[in-house]
Amino acid sequence: MTESVSEEPTLYLQQDQPDGVPPLALTGERTLPDVPEENYWYRRHLVVYEWIRERVGGLKVIDMACGEGYGSSVLGGAAREVVGVDANPEAFEHAKARYTGGGVRFERDLVETFDEPADAVVFLQTIEHVQNPDEILERFKALTADSPSPAVFVSTPNVLTLAPEGAEKSGNPWHIKEYRPEEFHALCAAHFGTVEMYGLFHARKLAVHEFALKNARWDDVHARLGLTKRFYDWFTPAISVKDFTLTADRPLTGALDFVAVCRP
Repeated sequence: MTESVSEEPTLYLQQDQPDGVPPLALTGERTLPDVPEENYWYRRHLVVYEWIRERVGGLKVIDMACGEGYGSSVLGGAAREVVGVDANPEAFEHAKARYTGGGVRFERDLVETFDEPADAVVFLQTIEHVQNPDEILERFKALTADSPSPAVFVSTPNVLTLAPEGAEKSGNPWHIKEYRPEEFHALCAAHFGTVEMYGLFHARKLAVHEFALKNARWDDVHARLGLTKRFYDWFTPAISVKDFTLTADRPLTGALDFVAVCRP
């Protein structure tokens, strides 16, 4: 047998950035817009930001661990003021240069130390990365304590659909703890009096694709026909937020992600 030679991983950079905005590289730690191969994950996160935008009209919002900044910009479409907070220097410089609309600003700081009161805190797809989730949720509760309408929005992937069956964790090296629905609810309920839980699911063409994978052995079919790359080069960039649905009316065990809306 010939010894296999490992190849260098492909470096994906954001495409078509505005003048003066440094493109970010896809590392797996955060999702990015403007990377066609990443579009599934970007839309999966974007749909939650758009859902939250409809619930923070007129409020001051802190978007913790905001990454590239696209979510802060989305929230700025309805909120009175949005502060995007991220400790990564490249992400901070990119966000500050790209998203300059009124009412949205960015601060380079840690989630644990940023100390500015607000009406709402948004913390999406990040709690699975942290060592101290209880301390962080208590901090978010304190930051919103003086608001007449406080809310903390937290999302995380469902280990039951992210990891191999029976595994405690997926292979994502950035994740410290991945949650089952009852674990995530218990974590949030330990710090907030009211916790509303929603699940994110595939819809439209993603639901059809999921059915084909599970019931029609689509993975075998496209490989046998030799059209895997051609199909996914078309399919992945075509995914939109309409190919996901966020609901409280389906069993959370089958959800892709959980979204908790937490109030005192």
